[in-house]
Amino acid sequence: MRPRARPTAAVSVRAEISYIMIKPDGVQRGLVGDIISRFERKGYKLTALKLYQTPKEVAEEHYKDLASKPFYKDLVNYIVSGPVVCMVWEGKGVVATARKMIGATNPLASEPGTIRGDFAIEVGRNVIHGSDSPENGERETAIWFPEGITSWSQTMEPWLKE
Repeated sequence: MRPRARPTAAVSVRAEISYIMIKPDGVQRGLVGDIISRFERKGYKLTALKLYQTPKEVAEEHYKDLASKPFYKDLVNYIVSGPVVCMVWEGKGVVATARKMIGATNPLASEPGTIRGDFAIEVGRNVIHGSDSPENGERETAIWFPEGITSWSQTMEPWLKE
């Protein structure tokens, strides 16, 4: 006779998420695979991905905190000018680490080895966006993925986490 497994309380606590968007310049320049590869090699889990032609209303909602800035209209027009790649990455400290991987907003101030340091020159064509806080990761994910994100188990997880 086999011993019965004890029931355990299922506690579902989602790890931190970050919304990452490859902007139209990054898509047009064919940088999508390289950027995704950097996040995969770091060990983060991809939970949502789509190529998306952004409606103006979505871009305006995403950048609403910048609405009073003189560059707001140009930024919105730029984001809707071509397809973007929308992603949600999950993992411990993903927001802060993604920001380091992405580099400074001004690519000329970005260190070599960062995405912007390696691929961008202009502030207005800086290849990528990443959430600046866990709260914005959640907010931006809700804007860009109203359908939700995918929950799945990474088989390499035991090799990434203690």
